[in-house]
Amino acid sequence: MKLKILLVINAIVTVVFGVAFICVPSQVYTQYGIESNLHLNYVGQLFGAALLAIAVLSWLVRNTTDSVARRAVVVAFFVGDTVGFVVSVIAQFRGAMNALGWSTVVIYLLLALGFASFTFKKSTQ
Repeated sequence: MKLKILLVINAIVTVVFGVAFICVPSQVYTQYGIESNLHLNYVGQLFGAALLAIAVLSWLVRNTTDSVARRAVVVAFFVGDTVGFVVSVIAQFRGAMNALGWSTVVIYLLLALGFASFTFKKSTQ
């Protein structure tokens, strides 16, 4: 897979979840079997804002030819998705979410593996 395709996929996934967390956080939580409240909705909206920033960054960097900037973004996304994967797995095993929570684990895993492939190879083109 080319890095540009991975960045576009990342942008699409993060914009979808970002908009959902900003606009309808309580409905997102309900899908995952989590009871929402005012405080959790606020944190979810902040998470959604961060996801939108990731989406915009991913979209804008997809065509860059600056290898230093491209590498910085790839490594940052690899680290973030790897940590997201670990946190999601722990949450699943602790029963924090229903079975749909495994989709979060899979999304983070696939993105982490994708960005790992570009993080640990010499060129990120």
